[in-house]
Amino acid sequence: MTKEERYQATAEQLVQLVGGKENIISAAHCATRLRLVLKDESKANVDEILKTDLVKGQFANGGQFQIIIGSGTVDEVYKRFIQITGLAESTKTQVKQAADKKMNPLQRLVKTLSDVFVPLIPALVASGLMMGLNNIMTASGLFFPDQSLVEAYPGLADLASMINTFASAAYSFLPILIGFSAAKMFGGNPYLGAVIGMIMVSGDLLNAYSYGTAVTEGTVPYWNIFGLSIEKVGYQGTVLPVLAAAFILAWVEKLLHKAIPEVLDNLLTPLLSVMITSFLTFTVVGGIMRTAGNLLTSGLLWLHDTLGVFGGMIFGFLYAPLTMTGMHHSLLPIEIQLVAAGGSFLLGIASCNNVAQGAATLCAMLRTNDKKMKSVAATSGISALLGITEPAMFGVNLKLKYPFYGAMIGSALGCGYVTLTNVLNISPGSAGLIGFVCVLPQCMVNFLIGVAISLVSGFAITWVMSRSPRLNKELESAEQ
Repeated sequence: MTKEERYQATAEQLVQLVGGKENIISAAHCATRLRLVLKDESKANVDEILKTDLVKGQFANGGQFQIIIGSGTVDEVYKRFIQITGLAESTKTQVKQAADKKMNPLQRLVKTLSDVFVPLIPALVASGLMMGLNNIMTASGLFFPDQSLVEAYPGLADLASMINTFASAAYSFLPILIGFSAAKMFGGNPYLGAVIGMIMVSGDLLNAYSYGTAVTEGTVPYWNIFGLSIEKVGYQGTVLPVLAAAFILAWVEKLLHKAIPEVLDNLLTPLLSVMITSFLTFTVVGGIMRTAGNLLTSGLLWLHDTLGVFGGMIFGFLYAPLTMTGMHHSLLPIEIQLVAAGGSFLLGIASCNNVAQGAATLCAMLRTNDKKMKSVAATSGISALLGITEPAMFGVNLKLKYPFYGAMIGSALGCGYVTLTNVLNISPGSAGLIGFVCVLPQCMVNFLIGVAISLVSGFAITWVMSRSPRLNKELESAEQ
């Protein structure tokens, strides 16, 4: 069979196996996957899809039914898939929009948070890595007894200072980044969203980090406007206030576009949108959301500090199911606020989980007799070790089940250790083997130990489970 014949046969089979033409709402593809939105995903025959030639895996996430085919090959299969179904070619964005309509309110909320914050991750990671580099240079006892690298080599002091300036910028002006991204997400002008963020961290305001001291000393500055006393306090290091402000901005802007005559729209809409949003932010919304954000952060810290190792183990055990539902994205705003307050424990938890999933996947690769599964497990297992777990989870571990259980237990053990030793990260980063560069210098060793515990225990427990016919269906069928 020629390549073209294989592409055609695969496309024809997939159309039938996902429930026929009538069950397909839209179709697109990315670099490696066919992305479908189906009317009823229960009509798709997943077992037969996985047996289809050229198919390397399948998973469903965010309202999309995704079939892993591979780089280059997916383009050819997609062309024929479109021809057979008669569907118009769709972009990834269009497919996402179609998938969004199938989500419940909670799923939409999680997706909204993800869409706002995921684009910011490269900026935060870059800043975090520079911050980690600065910490390595200035941490006492890391290279020399009772002495930092900068103290040993004073010529590096200015370099460390420069790197620290570069590193702190993204976090000092975080509301600007969030304002831009959130306003765009909510359908408003992203540049007006950035302006709102700038206003919230203006140098004319009391820095948010000094607010507690100012309250104690009674030196909080105020605006007195029409009998209202409004605190002149910035929102550095906050997340929820600027999210709320961006939502209000987009809402006000849309109303004004409808109400204001076209000839005055470009003049009045930006002016009134920024004025109204800023006033509401500093009088009502900002204070409420600042308090809500502080309560969320304090609540998570309380659980972490109160339950200790036990709480860390529960968190680690449940992190993979959270990832399955996409709920782990809802932790990102909290992590950013924890980082801004001095350090977050969430990267250690996520890293232990991801490494455990990768270890379990690689174990499954050695234990399975399915050649296609071995191929998928080899690449997705390595990917999970580096922080991307979805291919490993959906392509291998959940299908075989026992690797998923082994990974959950391995994750719990590693997370218990990083919680016990209070491993803190100073930026969001790659949650995997290389995540150590984002943690405090004094936490690096314990981070690596926790990750090693997850890796070894995840692999070993998965291996033990694979020897049970009750858990490993391949053994069960072999005995029969």
